[in-house]
Amino acid sequence: MKKILILHTGGTIAMKENSLTGGVSPDVANPLLDAEVKIPENVDLIMEDIFNLPSPHIMPKHMLQLKERINQALLSDIQGVVITHGTDTLEETAFFLDSTIGDKLPIVLTGAMRSSNELGSDGLYNFESAIRVASCDEAKDKGVLVVMNDEIHSARYVTKTHTTNVATFRTPTLGPIGLITKNRILFMQELLEVQRLDIASVEGTIPIVKAYAGMQGDLLEALAHTKVDGLVIEALGAGNLPPQALTALKKLLVQKIPVVLVSRCFNGIAEPVYDYEGGGKDLANMGVIFCNSINSQKARLKLLIAINGGLAEENLIQFMTQ
Repeated sequence: MKKILILHTGGTIAMKENSLTGGVSPDVANPLLDAEVKIPENVDLIMEDIFNLPSPHIMPKHMLQLKERINQALLSDIQGVVITHGTDTLEETAFFLDSTIGDKLPIVLTGAMRSSNELGSDGLYNFESAIRVASCDEAKDKGVLVVMNDEIHSARYVTKTHTTNVATFRTPTLGPIGLITKNRILFMQELLEVQRLDIASVEGTIPIVKAYAGMQGDLLEALAHTKVDGLVIEALGAGNLPPQALTALKKLLVQKIPVVLVSRCFNGIAEPVYDYEGGGKDLANMGVIFCNSINSQKARLKLLIAINGGLAEENLIQFMTQ
């Protein structure tokens, strides 16, 4: 028998809609704990309510708690993990686990866009699908996965793209790495190997700033006089900034505060292409770190992991740019 550890963390999948007000809030008891789910014959489920939080309440310390619980499971005969999670920050928890644990065993996150008593609730189906994926042999060595709506996505690149649609999770540029059918689990892409860091803390203040037309340096100037451990900038296009922001940006860099740049575009990667004031080449020459292929919320977590992993400047840059 394959033992699959189920870690419930809350979210819409564990909530109920109030028939009078229409508001959705945590249920008294998690409906998944006693739900009848169809599981493969060779699978034994071990369920835990590790916490019960709406996903906007999830913090890096909760992600670290999940990591430590999974590390404990690695010492036992657990062969896969399923985490039920609210969708707002699901991609961040998934990315954190992928960056700190990786592919030591199948880890699958899932959730729901409709609460348990709503018409067309998707939670139970997604839960069953996640169990199927976590227990299949093909899920090994794939990193952390997100399973929703009959699709399998890599935690590294998946993001929430719609506020309410059940098909909210998408992987820009690359698409899902696998599909779930009635009878099969199909994987169709392989990911490049990346470095993982098994950290023991998540200390640090790393804000995210989004660039825009006409952006001045006011906010960056304020950050230069604030205790921050790093900064992530969602830059324009392939990785460019208005020139008015550069003076304040240089003050951050002089203080040896790592500044990581991603694109605010939904598709594509950030890279130093343009050679003008505020262009990507100019920023790279100043010491801005280009973090390609992931969004700002994931870049922030990656930088947090690098800092808590004690990476020196050269190793930090290598970790952030892989």
